[in-house]
Amino acid sequence: MANTFKLKTKASVGVTTENVYVVPAATTTTVIGITLANRSGSSINVGIGVTRATTDDVNLLKTVPIPQGSSLEVMGGNKLVLETTDTLTAISDVASSLDVSVSILELT
Repeated sequence: MANTFKLKTKASVGVTTENVYVVPAATTTTVIGITLANRSGSSINVGIGVTRATTDDVNLLKTVPIPQGSSLEVMGGNKLVLETTDTLTAISDVASSLDVSVSILELT
Protein backbone atom coordinates (compact mmCIF):
# COMPACT_ATOMS: atom_id res chain seq x y z
CA MET A 1 0.00 0.00 0.00
CA ALA A 2 1.50 3.34 -1.12
CA ASN A 3 1.23 6.48 1.04
CA THR A 4 1.62 9.79 -0.78
CA PHE A 5 1.48 13.28 0.74
CA LYS A 6 -0.05 15.89 -1.58
CA LEU A 7 -1.17 19.50 -1.67
CA LYS A 8 -4.41 20.28 -3.52
CA THR A 9 -5.35 23.88 -4.27
CA LYS A 10 -8.25 25.81 -5.74
CA ALA A 11 -7.84 29.54 -6.44
CA SER A 12 -10.53 32.21 -6.75
CA VAL A 13 -13.50 30.21 -5.46
CA GLY A 14 -16.69 32.24 -5.62
CA VAL A 15 -20.46 31.99 -5.32
CA THR A 16 -20.75 28.59 -7.04
CA THR A 17 -19.75 25.45 -5.13
CA GLU A 18 -16.38 24.24 -6.44
CA ASN A 19 -14.81 20.78 -6.17
CA VAL A 20 -11.46 21.18 -4.45
CA TYR A 21 -10.55 17.48 -4.31
CA VAL A 22 -12.16 14.23 -5.46
CA VAL A 23 -10.82 10.99 -3.98
CA PRO A 24 -9.55 8.74 -6.81
CA ALA A 25 -10.69 5.15 -7.31
CA ALA A 26 -9.17 2.53 -4.98
CA THR A 27 -7.94 5.29 -2.64
CA THR A 28 -8.61 6.41 0.91
CA THR A 29 -7.49 9.91 1.81
CA THR A 30 -6.71 11.54 5.13
CA VAL A 31 -7.15 15.31 5.15
CA ILE A 32 -4.42 16.74 7.36
CA GLY A 33 -5.20 20.43 7.03
CA ILE A 34 -7.29 22.99 5.19
CA THR A 35 -6.34 26.65 4.88
CA LEU A 36 -8.78 29.21 3.50
CA ALA A 37 -7.49 32.63 2.42
CA ASN A 38 -9.58 35.72 1.70
CA ARG A 39 -8.20 37.35 -1.45
CA SER A 40 -10.92 40.00 -1.75
CA GLY A 41 -11.09 43.60 -0.58
CA SER A 42 -13.80 42.91 2.01
CA SER A 43 -14.93 40.31 4.54
CA ILE A 44 -16.33 37.08 3.06
CA ASN A 45 -18.41 34.17 4.35
CA VAL A 46 -17.26 30.72 3.33
CA GLY A 47 -18.34 27.10 3.42
CA ILE A 48 -16.53 23.77 3.17
CA GLY A 49 -18.36 20.48 2.66
CA VAL A 50 -18.05 16.82 1.79
CA THR A 51 -20.20 15.35 -0.98
CA ARG A 52 -20.62 11.57 -0.78
CA ALA A 53 -21.99 9.16 -3.36
CA THR A 54 -23.53 6.73 -0.90
CA THR A 55 -24.63 8.78 2.14
CA ASP A 56 -25.65 12.26 3.19
CA ASP A 57 -23.58 15.27 2.18
CA VAL A 58 -22.29 17.32 5.12
CA ASN A 59 -21.01 20.80 5.88
CA LEU A 60 -17.70 21.15 7.70
CA LEU A 61 -18.11 24.94 7.75
CA LYS A 62 -21.18 26.96 6.81
CA THR A 63 -21.22 30.74 6.41
CA VAL A 64 -18.04 31.31 8.43
CA PRO A 65 -16.61 34.85 8.14
CA ILE A 66 -13.03 35.54 7.09
CA PRO A 67 -11.98 39.20 7.40
CA GLN A 68 -10.26 41.05 4.57
CA GLY A 69 -6.62 40.00 4.18
CA SER A 70 -6.97 37.06 6.58
CA SER A 71 -6.88 33.29 6.44
CA LEU A 72 -8.52 30.49 8.42
CA GLU A 73 -6.93 27.15 9.34
CA VAL A 74 -9.80 24.69 9.49
CA MET A 75 -8.56 21.35 10.82
CA GLY A 76 -6.92 22.48 14.08
CA GLY A 77 -5.15 19.16 14.73
CA ASN A 78 -8.10 16.99 13.69
CA LYS A 79 -8.10 14.61 10.73
CA LEU A 80 -10.82 13.80 8.19
CA VAL A 81 -11.00 10.48 6.34
CA LEU A 82 -12.43 10.52 2.82
CA GLU A 83 -13.30 7.42 0.79
CA THR A 84 -13.32 6.73 -2.95
CA THR A 85 -15.41 9.31 -4.88
CA ASP A 86 -15.91 11.57 -1.84
CA THR A 87 -15.52 15.21 -2.85
CA LEU A 88 -14.28 18.13 -0.76
CA THR A 89 -16.09 21.33 -1.83
CA ALA A 90 -15.79 25.06 -1.15
CA ILE A 91 -17.94 28.16 -1.66
CA SER A 92 -17.79 31.87 -0.83
CA ASP A 93 -20.45 34.57 -0.82
CA VAL A 94 -18.24 36.87 -2.95
CA ALA A 95 -17.12 36.12 -6.52
CA SER A 96 -13.48 34.99 -6.98
CA SER A 97 -12.63 35.70 -3.33
CA LEU A 98 -11.38 32.47 -1.73
CA ASP A 99 -8.17 30.48 -2.13
CA VAL A 100 -8.23 26.93 -0.71
CA SER A 101 -5.19 24.78 0.17
CA VAL A 102 -5.66 21.20 1.35
CA SER A 103 -2.87 18.97 2.70
CA ILE A 104 -3.69 15.29 2.27
CA LEU A 105 -2.28 11.79 2.59
CA GLU A 106 -3.48 9.38 -0.11
CA LEU A 107 -3.47 5.65 0.70
CA THR A 108 -3.61 3.46 -2.41
